[in-house]
Amino acid sequence: MQGLVIQSTGSWYGVRVDGDGRVLKCKVKGHFRLRGIRSTNPVAIGDRVSVQENPDGTAYICEIQERRNYIIRRASNLSKQSHILAANLDQVLLLVTVNHPVTSTVFVDRFLASAEAYRIPVVLVFNKKDCFTEEEKSTVKKLMELYRAMDYTCLATSVKEGWGLDALPAMLAGRVTLVAGNSGVGKSALLNRLIPGANVRTAPISDTHNAGMHTTTFSELFDLPGGGSLIDVPGVKGFGTFDFEREEVSHYFRDIFALSRDCRFSNCLHLEEPGCAVRAALEQDGLALSRYQAYLSMLDDKEEGKYRAAY
Repeated sequence: MQGLVIQSTGSWYGVRVDGDGRVLKCKVKGHFRLRGIRSTNPVAIGDRVSVQENPDGTAYICEIQERRNYIIRRASNLSKQSHILAANLDQVLLLVTVNHPVTSTVFVDRFLASAEAYRIPVVLVFNKKDCFTEEEKSTVKKLMELYRAMDYTCLATSVKEGWGLDALPAMLAGRVTLVAGNSGVGKSALLNRLIPGANVRTAPISDTHNAGMHTTTFSELFDLPGGGSLIDVPGVKGFGTFDFEREEVSHYFRDIFALSRDCRFSNCLHLEEPGCAVRAALEQDGLALSRYQAYLSMLDDKEEGKYRAAY
């Protein structure tokens, strides 16, 4: 039987079977673990799989069909392994907050670069505008101008108040969309707005640390009323990149890649090389410092030899 992985708890997977729509609770066949897959989750939400159902009621995933793309990051506390957030995506909604909690621009840029590597479009959703101070409104405006200049779609929203969400149904219809971001940015609240009856649990922000608390404990795919689906995953605190060659990192930063065409050397890493157009643009305010800092952080990932090739 063939099916779609719609739930992933880490110990078992919910697979919706083609044709009859049943959801089978499946384990992974042991041979996946013998193939040298350096991943904490050899099967990911959104995977198309083959399933073997046994007479005793147990079911096993025995094959993963080829993925057209995926969002991958370094597994937390397991530097030599990867974690696939979701597979076979049409786009990502990346929720960002400038406060309550603060989303760092380094996190945003590393996520964007990883999505760019697999040609997955990202929509940046700057949420909680009902909480913005005047200074924070100014920050959001500048960030939206920065990313729109790179052709990223940006929205300013308040999921809590229902503001700025009018464009989303048309953007999501008929597409498989990953909803991602740090804990506390409003992902679960957004799903509850878009999918009546989803009843995804939400939690308040910690006043002590101005940080979100995990409410989503496993990954799940929800069908949208107007067609398409949303994938909800636990909040991502950090985004360690995986399987990038140092010479390729700049290719996934749209602004840096455009500037690099004028570098003296084709293999320029934009560090101390002579004739570097990227460094020149940085010094002349033609490149945002935050973008360059995120680029350097990804070079450091590879330099430290943390990561191995992913499955």
